[in-house]
Amino acid sequence: VQLQASGGGLVQPGGSLRLSCAASGSISEINVMGWYRQAPGKQRQLVASIDTSDITKYADSVKGRFTISRDNAKNTVYLQMNSLKPEDTAAYYCTVQGILTLTFRPFASWGQGTQVTVSS
Repeated sequence: VQLQASGGGLVQPGGSLRLSCAASGSISEINVMGWYRQAPGKQRQLVASIDTSDITKYADSVKGRFTISRDNAKNTVYLQMNSLKPEDTAAYYCTVQGILTLTFRPFASWGQGTQVTVSS
């Protein structure tokens, strides 16, 4: 299973960005989709996740500013980021968990990371 993330970039404080992550490969079903981020010198942390019932979870630091959503027909997860702050600067990684076709074994895959820089 391959994940292709896009949408990162440089934005001023208070600005917005939308990240996308599309999954492809031998996928039977996708369960949880999410985004993590990692700033230099810090551990990777969960930003947001969404399950098959569209139940979402957010880090306290992004609640009210970020929105995660998914398009099951496209195997794609999105992260809409508004009111961005300098402390949101990090590499953002998408992750997908699900079931493979043929073997019906579970999988967990990570995207390559997309850089988000918030600076004036």
